[in-house]
Amino acid sequence: MDKTIALISLGCAKNLVNSEQMLYLLSEAGYALAPSPDGADAVIINTCGFIDAAKSEAIDTILEMAKLKNEGRLGKIIVTGCLSERYRSAVTDEMPEVDAILGVGSFGDIVKAVGDVFDDKPVSLFSDNSAPVDEIPRVVSTGPAWAYLRIAEGCNNFCAFCAIPYIRGRYRSRAMENILEEAEDLARHGVKEIIVIAQDITRYGTDLYGKRSLADLCRRLSEIDGIEWIRLHYTYPDQFDDELIDEIATNDKIVKYLDIPIQHINNGILKAMNRRGTGDDIRALFKKLRERIPGLVLRTSLISGLPGEGEAEFEELCEFLREARIERAGVFPFSPEEGTPASAMEHVDYDEAQRRAELIMDIQSQVMDEFALSLIGKRLPVICLDYDEQEQKWVGRSCYDSPDIDGLVYFDGDGGEGSIVDVTITAVTDDGNLIGQEV
Repeated sequence: MDKTIALISLGCAKNLVNSEQMLYLLSEAGYALAPSPDGADAVIINTCGFIDAAKSEAIDTILEMAKLKNEGRLGKIIVTGCLSERYRSAVTDEMPEVDAILGVGSFGDIVKAVGDVFDDKPVSLFSDNSAPVDEIPRVVSTGPAWAYLRIAEGCNNFCAFCAIPYIRGRYRSRAMENILEEAEDLARHGVKEIIVIAQDITRYGTDLYGKRSLADLCRRLSEIDGIEWIRLHYTYPDQFDDELIDEIATNDKIVKYLDIPIQHINNGILKAMNRRGTGDDIRALFKKLRERIPGLVLRTSLISGLPGEGEAEFEELCEFLREARIERAGVFPFSPEEGTPASAMEHVDYDEAQRRAELIMDIQSQVMDEFALSLIGKRLPVICLDYDEQEQKWVGRSCYDSPDIDGLVYFDGDGGEGSIVDVTITAVTDDGNLIGQEV
């Protein structure tokens, strides 16, 4: 078989895992993986369909591939993922260049879909998006020493602004033994940092085992030889319990970095958005976490311009951020998503939501800059990613930084791709990256 296939993965880390699984299945089936769509026999576009910006990126990418196809520089176009799940009719009806479309429950059918496409058969595959998670191996595309570890799929939170439960289905935990087996395989291949992901990792196990099981999973992951860092992403504020907090605090392999999306702090907005708990609950949780987990760095996600956010509610959020001094944050203007309850609620226009997002980032930028400056003179563990020939320095991420969303550390020393080394921080760049010297 000499057909070549390119793959473009858009959106979040969870989507990337699905892309890596498709790469594995295609490779096992004998297809050659092309580095670029230009000249390939087919391209698979694994799309995101979460917010307007992501939808626009997906549509633009499909149109770019259609242009290549029309110029005779690309064969077939296959669209998978969240956009196709959410807008299957629109993709089929409005983009005739697309040869195949698969929903989020059909990633495991990619080899059949590709074969049918090459036989010029129409392909539209949409399996149950709430079915048990497919246990499919994957080709890890991150690295050299880190990888995502998905522990669940779907979401049961049904926040009023979010379409994920409708797209990705109900919450389904993976069996712990399957997760541990995958983590052991990653460790055997040199992965030192695993980033535990799901739409809500704090709810892990509630459907399979009848109780929150993230703390137990973390304990067992930390027993795997070769795994040195465990990073926890997308924890929800209402699901923390003392067992989990104690595990994070006492387990040396869990980096003291927590991603806890809060979205807002105002009680009325939280209630309208179907977020569990109050602003005071969030304040109390952050206080408890900082008291019980020394050296903790917090990351959160915020939405400006949510329904119900007037000037008073916005100022309450700003004041909270000045007080809480959250070290890492992403801010997004409210995007009314079709079919969600929030889309029918009154809200400020996008320009005003964007203005507020920029004001929030002004506050956060100062907090983040001050935190970066506080690291000067401190010694941090850094996972070494690559050698930057232009800067003549090694580049890596500190324990306080996640890939793609946080900063980097540039340092002198022996380094070593994939190793974790101690670096003394000596300076901060204008864009917030750190400079240091390996100890």
